[in-house]
Amino acid sequence: MRFTSYAVPSRFFRASTSLLPWLWATAAMAGAAGLSLGLLHTASDAPPGDAGRILIIQVPAAWMSMVVYAAMAAWAAIGWLGHVRLASMAARALAPTGFVCTVLALVTGAFWTRSTWGTWWMWDARLTSELILLLLYGGYLGLAEAIEDPRRADRAGALVAIVGAVSVPVICFSVRWWDALHQGATVTSRQPPELTDGMLPATGLVALAFLAWAFAIVFVRLRAIVLERERDTAWVRALEGAVSAKARVRGIRGAPA
Repeated sequence: MRFTSYAVPSRFFRASTSLLPWLWATAAMAGAAGLSLGLLHTASDAPPGDAGRILIIQVPAAWMSMVVYAAMAAWAAIGWLGHVRLASMAARALAPTGFVCTVLALVTGAFWTRSTWGTWWMWDARLTSELILLLLYGGYLGLAEAIEDPRRADRAGALVAIVGAVSVPVICFSVRWWDALHQGATVTSRQPPELTDGMLPATGLVALAFLAWAFAIVFVRLRAIVLERERDTAWVRALEGAVSAKARVRGIRGAPA
C-alpha cells in the first residue's frame, strides 16, 4: 500500500473525530496546570522578577510560531510536489494558527521588552525575524484567499511557504549569529535554562497546551476544508444524509406528544 493512501480525506475525517476530544482535554488541563504553577505557585524573587512570568506565554507562542510554519511549509511542499490533496489542505489549515501564535509571541514580547528594556519595540534580530515570520504568514493567507481556484491557490501558497521556510532557522539562531539585545535561547542543551526552576515546568506545560490546542484547532479547520472541497463526493453526501437522519430522529423524539 502506498504511503499516500493514508492521506485520503475521508479516512482523516473519521480518524480525527475520535482524536479531537482528547486534544481539547489535554490543552485545557495542561494550560490550566501550567498557568496555575507559573502565575500562582512560583516565587518571583529571582531575576527578572514578575516580568519573567510573561515568558510562560511568550516562549511557547514563539516556539509554536516556528513549528507551525515549518509544518505548513513541509505539508505545502508534499502537496505541491507529491500531488497529495490532504497535504495541501493541511498547509492551508495550519496558516491561521501559526499567524495567531506569531501575533501572540510579538504582543507578549512587547510587554517583555517594555519591562526589561523600557520600550515597546526594538529592531532586535529575534524580534525583527519574528515580525518577518508574521508577514510571511500574512502573505500566504492573503495569496491563498485571493485566488479562487483551490489548486492554483495551493501551488502559489506552497511557493511562498517553501521560500519563507528559510526564516525558521534564522529566528532560531538569530541570538547566536548576531549581537542581539534579546536574551539567549530560553532552553538549550549547552547551558542552564534562562527560566527559574518553577518557571521551567510551567513553561513546559503551557507549551504542551499550545501543541494540543494547535492540533485540535487545525483538525477542526482541516475538517471544514475537507468537507468544502469534497462536497460533491459520495462519502460527504452520505455523511450529510446521516446527519440529516439523526436530526430528524431528534426532532421526532423532542416533538410534543
